[in-house]
Amino acid sequence: MHSAAQPAPATTADTLLAVRDLNAWYGESHVLHGMAFDIRAGEVVTLLGRNGAGKTTTLKSIMGVIDKRRGSIRFQGSELVGLASRHIARKGIAWCPEERGIFASLDVRENLMLPPVVAPGGFTLEQIFELFPNLKERLHSQGTKLSGGEQQMLAIGRILRTGARLLLLDEPTEGLAPVIVQQICQMIRRLKSMGFTIILVEQNFHAAATVADRHYIVEQGRVVDEIANEELEASMGKLHRYLGV
Repeated sequence: MHSAAQPAPATTADTLLAVRDLNAWYGESHVLHGMAFDIRAGEVVTLLGRNGAGKTTTLKSIMGVIDKRRGSIRFQGSELVGLASRHIARKGIAWCPEERGIFASLDVRENLMLPPVVAPGGFTLEQIFELFPNLKERLHSQGTKLSGGEQQMLAIGRILRTGARLLLLDEPTEGLAPVIVQQICQMIRRLKSMGFTIILVEQNFHAAATVADRHYIVEQGRVVDEIANEELEASMGKLHRYLGV
């Protein structure tokens, strides 16, 4: 059953990212069917939905790492569709994939230093260690020898060095112990307070509710609803229907 897509939001002066009529394909497989949403500067916004709804594909489309995309993705007013991912990264957008992409042959310090700095104002190593003290202790450990939580911290720390201001975080709490989930959420709140803008793909909407301003519900490759965080409690019935939880 296809739900009606939401009408496209009206772009305002503080809109950092405007996605309109976004369609995307893996080979012949048509995955996104007219995604439309806005992200304002300094917000944390989640994409919620069942597995296969198109949430990760949306992040990959923004980053330009997908076979084919059509429609419009405007970042600070400039069009990203048609640009190569390296040019998108240089505009100040960073993606932290669900599989984290830690290099086994490199230690923690080498993993952190790997991506190029794309804009001024990126974190120094000391600032990353202040946010994630575990990483300082494990500085010379092989990246894949870290715990799942530490690998997630490393993957996020690595993109903070680049100077990117829009962070795309894909399932950052997936498979982590509750105490580590709390730590990751605390870190997201801290980044928000520092002026970062974050799009969060998250299955754990209880965790998402502690950090997000708004939630977009994604079904079958498009946004079907938007819920403000303060309305989340009142929208639980609707959310359960959407997410099947």
